[in-house]
Amino acid sequence: MDDRKPILEVKHLCKYFSQGKSVMKAVDDVNFHVFKGETFGLVGESGCGKTTTGRTIIRLYKPTSGEVWFNGERIDGKLSKTETKAVTSKMQMIFQDPVAALNPRMTVEEIISEGAKINNIFSTKEELKVNVKRMLELVGLTSEHATRYPHEFSGGQRQRICIARALITNPDLIIADEPISALDVSIQAQVLNLMNDIRKELGLTILFIAHDLSVVKYFSERVAVMNKGKIVEMAPAELLYKNPVHPYTKSLLSAIPIPNPLVEKNKVSFEYDPKVHQYDENNQPEMLEVETGHFVLMSNKEYSHYLEGK
Repeated sequence: MDDRKPILEVKHLCKYFSQGKSVMKAVDDVNFHVFKGETFGLVGESGCGKTTTGRTIIRLYKPTSGEVWFNGERIDGKLSKTETKAVTSKMQMIFQDPVAALNPRMTVEEIISEGAKINNIFSTKEELKVNVKRMLELVGLTSEHATRYPHEFSGGQRQRICIARALITNPDLIIADEPISALDVSIQAQVLNLMNDIRKELGLTILFIAHDLSVVKYFSERVAVMNKGKIVEMAPAELLYKNPVHPYTKSLLSAIPIPNPLVEKNKVSFEYDPKVHQYDENNQPEMLEVETGHFVLMSNKEYSHYLEGK
Protein backbone atom coordinates (compact mmCIF):
# COMPACT_ATOMS: atom_id res chain seq x y z
CA MET A 1 0.00 0.00 0.00
CA ASP A 2 1.30 3.47 -0.94
CA ASP A 3 1.70 5.63 2.18
CA ARG A 4 2.41 8.86 0.26
CA LYS A 5 0.07 11.77 0.89
CA PRO A 6 -2.29 12.72 -1.97
CA ILE A 7 -1.89 16.33 -3.01
CA LEU A 8 -4.98 16.17 -5.24
CA GLU A 9 -8.15 14.13 -4.70
CA VAL A 10 -11.02 14.08 -7.19
CA LYS A 11 -14.22 12.50 -5.88
CA HIS A 12 -17.27 11.74 -8.05
CA LEU A 13 -16.54 14.76 -10.25
CA CYS A 14 -19.17 15.59 -12.86
CA LYS A 15 -19.30 18.40 -15.41
CA TYR A 16 -22.35 18.58 -17.68
CA PHE A 17 -23.05 21.03 -20.50
CA SER A 18 -26.54 21.85 -21.74
CA GLN A 19 -27.11 21.64 -25.50
CA GLY A 20 -30.65 22.80 -26.05
CA LYS A 21 -32.87 20.20 -24.42
CA SER A 22 -30.09 17.62 -24.22
CA VAL A 23 -27.27 17.35 -21.71
CA MET A 24 -23.69 16.42 -22.59
CA LYS A 25 -21.91 14.57 -19.79
CA ALA A 26 -18.34 15.73 -20.47
CA VAL A 27 -17.10 14.42 -17.12
CA ASP A 28 -19.20 11.73 -15.48
CA ASP A 29 -18.38 10.47 -11.96
CA VAL A 30 -14.57 10.68 -12.19
CA ASN A 31 -12.48 9.55 -9.20
CA PHE A 32 -8.70 9.59 -8.80
CA HIS A 33 -5.93 10.99 -6.63
CA VAL A 34 -2.42 12.24 -7.31
CA PHE A 35 0.40 11.77 -4.80
CA LYS A 36 2.87 14.54 -3.98
CA GLY A 37 5.87 14.31 -6.32
CA GLU A 38 4.05 12.01 -8.74
CA THR A 39 3.30 12.41 -12.43
CA PHE A 40 -0.21 11.11 -13.10
CA GLY A 41 -1.23 10.58 -16.72
CA LEU A 42 -4.80 11.14 -17.90
CA VAL A 43 -5.19 9.76 -21.41
CA GLY A 44 -7.95 9.26 -23.97
CA GLU A 45 -9.12 10.23 -27.45
CA SER A 46 -10.23 13.74 -28.35
CA GLY A 47 -13.58 14.59 -26.76
CA CYS A 48 -13.33 12.03 -23.95
CA GLY A 49 -13.43 14.70 -21.23
CA LYS A 50 -9.81 14.81 -20.08
CA THR A 51 -9.26 18.53 -20.76
CA THR A 52 -12.60 19.39 -19.16
CA THR A 53 -11.50 17.41 -16.10
CA GLY A 54 -8.30 19.47 -15.85
CA ARG A 55 -10.12 22.77 -16.34
CA THR A 56 -12.74 21.86 -13.74
CA ILE A 57 -10.05 20.93 -11.20
CA ILE A 58 -8.32 24.29 -11.64
CA ARG A 59 -11.68 26.12 -11.36
CA LEU A 60 -11.93 27.38 -14.95
CA TYR A 61 -15.21 25.43 -15.06
CA LYS A 62 -17.64 25.10 -12.19
CA PRO A 63 -18.35 21.41 -11.49
CA THR A 64 -21.90 20.14 -11.81
CA SER A 65 -21.30 17.93 -8.77
CA GLY A 66 -18.52 16.14 -6.95
CA GLU A 67 -15.54 17.26 -4.89
CA VAL A 68 -11.99 18.46 -5.57
CA TRP A 69 -9.51 18.41 -2.67
CA PHE A 70 -6.14 20.15 -2.94
CA ASN A 71 -3.54 20.05 -0.17
CA GLY A 72 -6.18 18.71 2.19
CA GLU A 73 -8.67 21.52 1.49
CA ARG A 74 -11.84 21.32 -0.58
CA ILE A 75 -11.63 23.83 -3.46
CA ASP A 76 -14.61 23.12 -5.74
CA GLY A 77 -16.99 25.51 -3.94
CA LYS A 78 -16.93 29.19 -3.07
CA LEU A 79 -13.57 30.32 -1.66
CA SER A 80 -12.42 33.37 0.28
CA LYS A 81 -9.79 35.70 -1.20
CA THR A 82 -7.08 34.04 0.89
CA GLU A 83 -8.18 30.56 -0.18
CA THR A 84 -8.40 31.62 -3.84
CA LYS A 85 -4.87 33.04 -3.68
CA ALA A 86 -3.58 29.78 -2.18
CA VAL A 87 -5.17 27.78 -5.00
CA THR A 88 -4.19 30.08 -7.89
CA SER A 89 -0.58 30.36 -6.77
CA LYS A 90 -0.05 26.70 -5.86
CA MET A 91 -1.90 25.14 -8.81
CA GLN A 92 -0.88 26.15 -12.34
CA MET A 93 -1.86 25.01 -15.82
CA ILE A 94 0.13 24.64 -19.05
CA PHE A 95 -2.31 24.95 -21.94
CA GLN A 96 -2.42 22.98 -25.16
CA ASP A 97 -1.96 25.84 -27.64
CA PRO A 98 1.06 28.05 -26.80
CA VAL A 99 -0.04 30.61 -29.43
CA ALA A 100 -3.48 31.21 -27.93
CA ALA A 101 -2.15 30.98 -24.35
CA LEU A 102 0.16 34.01 -24.66
CA ASN A 103 -1.01 37.63 -24.88
CA PRO A 104 0.56 39.03 -28.09
CA ARG A 105 0.66 42.55 -26.63
CA MET A 106 2.70 41.61 -23.57
CA THR A 107 6.45 41.06 -23.41
CA VAL A 108 7.80 37.73 -22.21
CA GLU A 109 8.78 39.32 -18.89
CA GLU A 110 5.25 40.67 -18.37
CA ILE A 111 3.71 37.28 -19.28
CA ILE A 112 5.89 35.26 -16.92
CA SER A 113 5.62 37.72 -14.02
CA GLU A 114 1.84 38.26 -14.22
CA GLY A 115 0.86 35.40 -11.90
CA ALA A 116 3.56 36.32 -9.39
CA LYS A 117 2.34 39.95 -9.35
CA ILE A 118 -1.32 38.99 -8.86
CA ASN A 119 -0.47 36.71 -5.94
CA ASN A 120 2.23 39.01 -4.46
CA ILE A 121 4.80 36.22 -4.52
CA PHE A 122 7.81 38.55 -4.39
CA SER A 123 8.27 41.62 -2.20
CA THR A 124 10.23 43.83 -4.62
CA LYS A 125 10.43 44.46 -8.38
CA GLU A 126 14.11 43.52 -8.31
CA GLU A 127 13.33 40.14 -6.76
CA LEU A 128 10.63 39.54 -9.37
CA LYS A 129 13.03 40.45 -12.19
CA VAL A 130 15.69 38.07 -10.85
CA ASN A 131 13.18 35.22 -10.68
CA VAL A 132 11.87 35.88 -14.20
CA LYS A 133 15.47 35.60 -15.41
CA ARG A 134 15.91 32.40 -13.41
CA MET A 135 12.75 30.86 -14.92
CA LEU A 136 13.88 31.75 -18.45
CA GLU A 137 17.23 30.06 -17.87
CA LEU A 138 15.51 27.05 -16.29
CA VAL A 139 13.46 26.44 -19.46
CA GLY A 140 16.41 26.91 -21.81
CA LEU A 141 15.92 30.57 -22.77
CA THR A 142 18.02 33.62 -21.84
CA SER A 143 17.40 36.94 -20.09
CA GLU A 144 17.65 38.65 -23.51
CA HIS A 145 14.32 37.05 -24.45
CA ALA A 146 12.52 38.91 -21.65
CA THR A 147 11.90 42.07 -23.70
CA ARG A 148 10.60 40.26 -26.78
CA TYR A 149 7.01 39.47 -27.80
CA PRO A 150 5.42 36.01 -28.39
CA HIS A 151 5.31 36.36 -32.20
CA GLU A 152 9.13 36.49 -32.25
CA PHE A 153 9.38 32.88 -31.01
CA SER A 154 8.86 29.41 -32.46
CA GLY A 155 6.16 27.07 -31.15
CA GLY A 156 8.60 25.19 -28.93
CA GLN A 157 9.98 28.42 -27.46
CA ARG A 158 6.45 29.69 -26.78
CA GLN A 159 5.66 26.53 -24.86
CA ARG A 160 8.85 27.04 -22.83
CA ILE A 161 7.55 30.51 -21.95
CA CYS A 162 4.26 28.93 -20.83
CA ILE A 163 6.18 26.48 -18.64
CA ALA A 164 8.21 29.34 -17.12
CA ARG A 165 4.98 31.23 -16.38
CA ALA A 166 3.59 28.18 -14.59
CA LEU A 167 6.74 27.63 -12.53
CA ILE A 168 7.37 31.15 -11.23
CA THR A 169 4.73 30.91 -8.48
CA ASN A 170 6.50 27.78 -7.14
CA PRO A 171 3.37 25.61 -7.53
CA ASP A 172 2.65 22.36 -5.72
CA LEU A 173 0.74 20.99 -8.73
CA ILE A 174 0.96 21.60 -12.47
CA ILE A 175 -1.83 20.53 -14.81
CA ALA A 176 -0.22 20.00 -18.22
CA ASP A 177 -2.99 19.89 -20.82
CA GLU A 178 -1.52 18.20 -23.91
CA PRO A 179 1.50 20.55 -23.77
CA ILE A 180 3.18 19.06 -26.85
CA SER A 181 0.28 18.20 -29.18
CA ALA A 182 0.52 21.50 -31.12
CA LEU A 183 4.27 21.12 -31.72
CA ASP A 184 6.36 19.39 -34.38
CA VAL A 185 7.58 15.89 -33.49
CA SER A 186 11.23 16.92 -33.00
CA ILE A 187 10.18 19.85 -30.77
CA GLN A 188 7.83 17.57 -28.81
CA ALA A 189 10.83 15.51 -27.65
CA GLN A 190 12.70 18.66 -26.57
CA VAL A 191 9.76 19.98 -24.51
CA LEU A 192 9.10 16.56 -22.96
CA ASN A 193 12.74 16.15 -21.96
CA LEU A 194 12.71 19.68 -20.56
CA MET A 195 9.62 18.99 -18.46
CA ASN A 196 11.09 15.70 -17.26
CA ASP A 197 14.34 17.41 -16.18
CA ILE A 198 12.47 20.21 -14.39
CA ARG A 199 10.16 17.69 -12.73
CA LYS A 200 13.14 15.83 -11.26
CA GLU A 201 15.02 19.01 -10.31
CA LEU A 202 12.10 20.72 -8.55
CA GLY A 203 10.21 17.63 -7.36
CA LEU A 204 7.03 18.74 -9.14
CA THR A 205 3.65 17.04 -9.01
CA ILE A 206 2.12 16.89 -12.48
CA LEU A 207 -1.28 15.91 -13.83
CA PHE A 208 -0.28 15.12 -17.42
CA ILE A 209 -3.17 15.14 -19.91
CA ALA A 210 -2.55 13.59 -23.33
CA HIS A 211 -4.03 11.43 -26.08
CA ASP A 212 -0.76 9.66 -26.93
CA LEU A 213 -0.27 6.57 -24.77
CA SER A 214 3.37 6.16 -25.78
CA VAL A 215 4.15 9.67 -24.47
CA VAL A 216 2.20 9.07 -21.27
CA LYS A 217 4.13 5.85 -20.63
CA TYR A 218 7.43 7.70 -20.89
CA PHE A 219 6.33 10.54 -18.62
CA SER A 220 3.91 9.10 -16.02
CA GLU A 221 4.10 6.83 -12.99
CA ARG A 222 0.39 6.00 -12.98
CA VAL A 223 -2.10 6.27 -15.82
CA ALA A 224 -5.88 6.65 -16.00
CA VAL A 225 -7.66 5.97 -19.30
CA MET A 226 -10.79 8.02 -20.05
CA ASN A 227 -13.63 7.26 -22.44
CA LYS A 228 -16.87 9.23 -22.81
CA GLY A 229 -16.40 11.14 -19.57
CA LYS A 230 -15.51 8.13 -17.42
CA ILE A 231 -12.26 6.58 -16.26
CA VAL A 232 -12.34 3.00 -17.57
CA GLU A 233 -8.95 1.79 -16.35
CA MET A 234 -6.29 3.02 -13.93
CA ALA A 235 -2.95 1.42 -13.01
CA PRO A 236 0.80 2.00 -12.72
CA ALA A 237 2.12 2.77 -16.22
CA GLU A 238 4.17 -0.41 -16.68
CA LEU A 239 1.31 -2.59 -15.44
CA LEU A 240 -1.22 -0.93 -17.73
CA TYR A 241 0.95 -1.50 -20.79
CA LYS A 242 1.81 -5.09 -19.92
CA ASN A 243 -1.69 -6.15 -18.94
CA PRO A 244 -4.46 -3.93 -20.36
CA VAL A 245 -7.86 -5.29 -19.35
CA HIS A 246 -10.55 -2.92 -20.60
CA PRO A 247 -11.27 -3.28 -24.36
CA TYR A 248 -10.97 0.48 -24.86
CA THR A 249 -7.46 0.48 -23.37
CA LYS A 250 -6.51 -2.44 -25.60
CA SER A 251 -7.74 -0.55 -28.67
CA LEU A 252 -5.74 2.56 -27.73
CA LEU A 253 -2.58 0.52 -27.21
CA SER A 254 -3.02 -1.33 -30.49
CA ALA A 255 -3.26 2.03 -32.29
CA ILE A 256 0.25 3.09 -31.23
CA PRO A 257 2.43 3.03 -34.36
CA ILE A 258 5.52 0.82 -34.22
CA PRO A 259 8.65 2.31 -35.89
CA ASN A 260 9.37 -0.91 -37.77
CA PRO A 261 7.65 -1.38 -41.17
CA LEU A 262 7.71 -5.18 -40.99
CA VAL A 263 6.19 -5.31 -37.51
CA GLU A 264 3.70 -2.54 -38.25
CA LYS A 265 2.55 -4.28 -41.46
CA ASN A 266 1.68 -7.49 -39.60
CA LYS A 267 0.23 -5.82 -36.52
CA VAL A 268 -3.37 -6.71 -35.72
CA SER A 269 -5.42 -3.78 -34.46
CA PHE A 270 -7.90 -4.28 -31.65
CA GLU A 271 -11.23 -2.59 -32.36
CA TYR A 272 -13.37 -1.43 -29.46
CA ASP A 273 -17.11 -1.74 -29.98
CA PRO A 274 -19.01 0.11 -27.21
CA LYS A 275 -22.27 -1.60 -28.25
CA VAL A 276 -20.93 -4.87 -26.87
CA HIS A 277 -20.77 -3.33 -23.41
CA GLN A 278 -24.41 -2.57 -22.72
CA TYR A 279 -25.51 -2.55 -19.09
CA ASP A 280 -28.88 -2.87 -17.44
CA GLU A 281 -30.07 -1.84 -13.96
CA ASN A 282 -28.93 -5.12 -12.42
CA ASN A 283 -25.57 -5.17 -14.15
CA GLN A 284 -23.95 -1.74 -13.66
CA PRO A 285 -20.18 -1.28 -14.01
CA GLU A 286 -17.93 -0.06 -11.20
CA MET A 287 -14.20 0.33 -10.67
CA LEU A 288 -12.97 -3.09 -9.53
CA GLU A 289 -9.40 -3.98 -8.52
CA VAL A 290 -8.22 -6.82 -10.78
CA GLU A 291 -4.73 -6.83 -9.26
CA THR A 292 -2.88 -4.66 -6.77
CA GLY A 293 -3.22 -1.02 -7.83
CA HIS A 294 -4.94 -1.96 -11.12
CA PHE A 295 -8.58 -0.82 -11.38
CA VAL A 296 -10.96 -1.46 -14.27
CA LEU A 297 -14.51 -0.26 -14.95
CA MET A 298 -16.51 -3.47 -15.32
CA SER A 299 -19.67 -5.18 -14.11
CA ASN A 300 -19.59 -8.12 -11.70
CA LYS A 301 -20.47 -10.40 -14.63
CA GLU A 302 -17.50 -9.09 -16.66
CA TYR A 303 -15.27 -9.46 -13.62
CA SER A 304 -16.30 -13.11 -13.28
CA HIS A 305 -15.50 -13.70 -16.95
CA TYR A 306 -12.13 -12.01 -16.47
CA LEU A 307 -11.27 -14.30 -13.55
CA GLU A 308 -12.31 -17.36 -15.54
CA GLY A 309 -10.06 -16.35 -18.41
CA LYS A 310 -6.96 -15.81 -16.26
